[in-house]
Amino acid sequence: MELKRVVVTGLGALTPIGNTKDEFWEGLISGKSGAAPITYYDTEKFKTKFACELKNFNATDFLDRKEARKMDRFAQYAMVAADEAIADAKLNLDEVNKLRVGVIWGAGIGGLETFQDEVLNFASGDGTPRFNPFFIPKMIADIAPANISIKHGFMGPNYTTVSACASSANAMFDALNSIRLGHCDVVVTGGSEAAVTIAGMGGFNAMHALSTRNESPETASRPFDGTRDGFVLGEGAGALILEEYEHAKARGANIYAEFVGGGLSSDAYHMTAPHPDGIGVIAVMKNCLDNAGLKPEDVDHINTHGTSTPLGDVAELKAISEIFGSHAKNININSTKSMTGHLLGAAGAIEAISVILAMKHGIVPPTINHTTVDENIDPELNLTLNKAQKRDVKVAMSNTFGFGGHNACVLFKKID
Repeated sequence: MELKRVVVTGLGALTPIGNTKDEFWEGLISGKSGAAPITYYDTEKFKTKFACELKNFNATDFLDRKEARKMDRFAQYAMVAADEAIADAKLNLDEVNKLRVGVIWGAGIGGLETFQDEVLNFASGDGTPRFNPFFIPKMIADIAPANISIKHGFMGPNYTTVSACASSANAMFDALNSIRLGHCDVVVTGGSEAAVTIAGMGGFNAMHALSTRNESPETASRPFDGTRDGFVLGEGAGALILEEYEHAKARGANIYAEFVGGGLSSDAYHMTAPHPDGIGVIAVMKNCLDNAGLKPEDVDHINTHGTSTPLGDVAELKAISEIFGSHAKNININSTKSMTGHLLGAAGAIEAISVILAMKHGIVPPTINHTTVDENIDPELNLTLNKAQKRDVKVAMSNTFGFGGHNACVLFKKID
């Protein structure tokens, strides 16, 4: 069976450094930090008092007030990003065959704030179970793609992938294969997360996973830096419209890039720590290249998982050196989490959007906040430090890894 070609025809982004794909891109290339003191709750007793929250976002600017109240923030974010991507793709919703349009979405946690608030409300009462009737449908992770499909009438495959921080990259790979195999003409894919909550911050603090650089939050996310002390939690959503190439061409769609392959693997090592030799990461990048039919020397740019954790950054760069050999020093490597923070289940989607826009504009966003060399990192690697670099990007890779050892990798190419 000949696999169909898959292209990207629409993008939507709702991030801590910009509330549209264009604002997001401007934030990236200007090296903007999205980290700031948390505004959602009183952080006085928390170890970490900052995060990468969305700025100037009001769900009711985009959604009916009544409908918005039925959604957790992660689902609201999904709706806004998906609507932008659908509009960007200029899909004619009156003409498209909705039976062949799917929605495959990623979320690592889902409606954490809804779960937290309902349990706290119950615990503060007299023991009578007075729960909101929308508690369960607001909380469940699959409700984001459900809401997108209900709004637009998309009747193709509809589900959520959950693989921690690899969730939206998993969703994109599933979406790619749904079109490749002829099951869909179009898939709305991506991911969303809204874990900047009491439970989210408290839980990650208990794991010692978060930076505690409270005196300078804007510089706290510092991937590859010798003084990094943990990741900065972010929130938001990224959405991509994937489309079968001939379908896109027939309607005269604008094509951003071709989605040429993906790969998956497992570390099979530890609940939260990466394998120190990057064995699973080596496997996932090899799987991705093989799936795309490309060679290591074809790759110009890699957006790393690069969370700013002491162990993870080193393991990933070692794996890149292993796979790409002498070509590794010719690749523009970066971590946009230095600006957006870590969006957990949405990370793969917004980082895929970053590499696609780098390809479109011929410029690679920087890894900001780097001041101190880490002697465990190969100094010959080009980590695109502190300033965007012009580059004709023909092939770009994005890595995303999740707690539990889940690894996902996606690969995009300039359209021929």
